[in-house]
Amino acid sequence: MSEKNNVGIATTRRHFFSTAGLSIGSLALASLMERESRAAPARTDNRLGARDPHYSQKAKAVIFLCQAGAPSQLDLFDYKPKLQQFHGTPVPEELIEGERFAFLSGRPSLLGPQFEFKRHGSTGTYISELLPHISAIVDETAFLYSLTTDQFNHVPAQLKMFTGHERPGRPSMGAWLTYGIGSENENLPGFVVLSSGRGARCGAACMGPGFLPTVYQGVQFRSGGEPVLFLSNPSGVSPAIRRESLDTIRDLNTMRHEDVGDAEIETRIASYELAYRMQTAVPELMDISREPAHIQEMYGTEPGKKSFANNCLLARRLVESGVRYVQLMHGEWDHHGGTRTSLPRHLPERCREVDQATAALIRDLKSRGMLDETLVIWGGEFGRTPMLQGEPDDPNVGRDHHRTFTMWFAGGGIKAGARLGATDELGYRAVEQSTTVHDLQATIMHLLGLDHTKLTFKFQGRDYRLTDVHGEVLKPLLA
Repeated sequence: MSEKNNVGIATTRRHFFSTAGLSIGSLALASLMERESRAAPARTDNRLGARDPHYSQKAKAVIFLCQAGAPSQLDLFDYKPKLQQFHGTPVPEELIEGERFAFLSGRPSLLGPQFEFKRHGSTGTYISELLPHISAIVDETAFLYSLTTDQFNHVPAQLKMFTGHERPGRPSMGAWLTYGIGSENENLPGFVVLSSGRGARCGAACMGPGFLPTVYQGVQFRSGGEPVLFLSNPSGVSPAIRRESLDTIRDLNTMRHEDVGDAEIETRIASYELAYRMQTAVPELMDISREPAHIQEMYGTEPGKKSFANNCLLARRLVESGVRYVQLMHGEWDHHGGTRTSLPRHLPERCREVDQATAALIRDLKSRGMLDETLVIWGGEFGRTPMLQGEPDDPNVGRDHHRTFTMWFAGGGIKAGARLGATDELGYRAVEQSTTVHDLQATIMHLLGLDHTKLTFKFQGRDYRLTDVHGEVLKPLLA
């Protein structure tokens, strides 16, 4: 593991300018595995092979259920009776003095919770009526109520969450993790992305390798149609013809590497090999109709369609097969108000799409003995204001973007029932255990056995890391 223990690895500009979100399937296809080669052996560095972490790991895989667009924590998880009491009154001036918002101006009125909250589980955790299935698994979860970000617009905030920086060009978290500990299945990528709804606005940058070798990029899998675009052989191309052409491509790439020594050529060879092996492994893996009827019913899946439920079941199948990091992107949580983005109308719709499948994923992982080694994360890129956006008497009111928000976790070394941090009585600022996105990232890496200060990559003359120069492990959340 010399690559990651503060040993700088020289990189070329090609790493930086390579397209961040290219599917491995679109890189062409693979050369033969070395043991099947009829010519000179390929220069495969096995960069996706499993590696030893820095120390004993609690989790072996991560499933990040990203609710892109930022769900309202004040209507789902962070219950504030005082906010309900002062509903419709102007926000205290001292609370917002000097503050900037994405859309709000002047002195807006407070907006109380739009849905009923009740206590659930032995922890007595408040959960909105919109999430009855998640309410039933709260004792398996840990909540962080005081997460903060310095970005309150979607793309910069999503980039900060997934790459540690608000500007594009940095490696995504999944790329960092597979760079650190590799994959446990040589026939699958270490980092897979599944999307439903609108998805994340930051697009390929939230799944890209940045300046890391492109073999660590996220690969987009699809729950309907061809699982990975451009992976299958074109019409009229037999397996034998494909094999011969890929051997030739491999040999040419090897000769070029011997001439110029560009590490990206080795990455390209490894990507071709992986894509070749994926041709057989992926179609069977993505066929959720193979699952028993009671499992499909538990998730609420519809085989062949694009849905959050299908993707949750696929996520379980992926980590069960050795994939390290699965990123589910489910969009359209951006509820500013009005008929198109109404909080009272559209928040319930989003919750119905994710509630059952989220709880099913936790239960399914636990029943298979996988939850202890799989870290599940649920949340968006920022929070929502306690002030309303729109008119107080509008039935389609909404909330603006906000820096403080809630996320929750389960499995993978997380202390079930832990509750960390708190916001003030109106849900505006963190008043206990204020934590940052870099703290969250440091904690995720710690659970996978990685020291976030040591997992570095030399680029343009200095060592970079996911957490930049920040980040503290959130020890109260750890089992």
